[in-house]
Amino acid sequence: MLARKTLLGAAWTVSSRLTARAIDFVTLLVLARILTPADFGLTALAATVTIIADMVLEVPTLQALTRLPSVTKSHLDTAFTLSALRGIALTLVLLLVAWPFAQIYQDSRLASLIIVSAIGPLARSLYSPGMVEHTRSLAFRPVFVAEIFGKLAAAIIAATAVRLGAGYWAIVASGIAASLAATSMSYLLAPYRPNLSLSKFREFSAFLGWLSGAQIIIALSWQFDRILLGYSSSKATLGQYTIASDLSVMPTQSLIGPAMQPLMAALSQINQNQDRLRHAYSKASRLTMSLAAPACIGMSLTADLIAEVLLGPQWGEAGLYLRWLALSTVLSAFYQPLHSLALATNRTHLVFRLTLVELCAKIVLMCFGFYFYSLAGVVAARAAVSFIMFVLSLIGARQLVGTSVASEAANLWPIAAACAVMTLLVMGLRYKLPEIHLAAFFELGVISLFGASVYVGALYGFGVRVSSRAGAV
Repeated sequence: MLARKTLLGAAWTVSSRLTARAIDFVTLLVLARILTPADFGLTALAATVTIIADMVLEVPTLQALTRLPSVTKSHLDTAFTLSALRGIALTLVLLLVAWPFAQIYQDSRLASLIIVSAIGPLARSLYSPGMVEHTRSLAFRPVFVAEIFGKLAAAIIAATAVRLGAGYWAIVASGIAASLAATSMSYLLAPYRPNLSLSKFREFSAFLGWLSGAQIIIALSWQFDRILLGYSSSKATLGQYTIASDLSVMPTQSLIGPAMQPLMAALSQINQNQDRLRHAYSKASRLTMSLAAPACIGMSLTADLIAEVLLGPQWGEAGLYLRWLALSTVLSAFYQPLHSLALATNRTHLVFRLTLVELCAKIVLMCFGFYFYSLAGVVAARAAVSFIMFVLSLIGARQLVGTSVASEAANLWPIAAACAVMTLLVMGLRYKLPEIHLAAFFELGVISLFGASVYVGALYGFGVRVSSRAGAV
């Protein structure tokens, strides 16, 4: 019963994220055809400080509520109060840092962009805590509805704004509209009457401590490359890199990320059974890599076509960056199931330590790479950090559930072998296709279908089978 509910929950969250990403992608294509790389670079720089402040002050109340044995109205009130206080603090911080940040990067437009962008995180802070009841019961359809409603609102606002000549403000308006619409819908799907109270704060404090610390580090880690490039490169270069970076993580964010929430909820219910927990984690890590690896490698193999067909001629550099950034994303996906496992077993201190190592590695390697090899060095540093996190994830899994490196290698080798076969055959096809003189759009479609077919066939040839019990937890 738990396995079925977990799979259904994962299906809803993956469907939600895929649909949301599809809407985001269409919105991006519309904006990329009208706006310039410099416009995207400017808004990316403003978004960097907003995202860092948003994550530094993150209060993961919904995750804490999910971990509690039972949830009462007092728990919901405490969660809402903590989130509301966080929203107020976030707004004040952004108001204070907007002008100094604009002065540091010598662009007065950044101040107004940061101040207006603060509306989005503030709106998300007021999201109905009652939605946690759906999460706890592994019923993710309401979450799907709220997110898609927000994305549709964002797409409509962005398209309207850019057509009216709003320029880069269309990107900001899109983010604000998504937050306001999703929060409004959450109260329709999970009615809750706000009440300010901290009566259950003690039950939140232990969980929030290490995790909140980890959020601070994650925020700096995720945005460090953009901070570095924003200060040392042109807005156009930053825009090209930002678009390539966002595209490179789409497979993992769309396919893997959404499945982690129901996975954590399911693992929380079996965290007293070590054997069952280890078995469930191994299946989750294998599924994660079976989806992430071919998607990221395939994106790398067709990066130039993706940039030409989807973004347009002015985004040629983005295709070059995408080729290598997509490869650097492959191994980093392996950390996501471990993150869910650590939360489910209340080992948030492990999350904190791993994210701290990741941040330190990024600061050292990216600064070193940028100093000697410019932007290419930053991309190489991201690949090196992904490998470090992959190794640390193997060690972390052994500490939490006792999996060995040998067992994980046996678990993952068919995926690596199938990806190798796919890569060789796709490269061969790409070598021959120019002789046929296909349009770039059709060439991208042919290669994508061919690569997917080869990968699935290779998996089957290496003995991987999909059974009715494949997702059992």
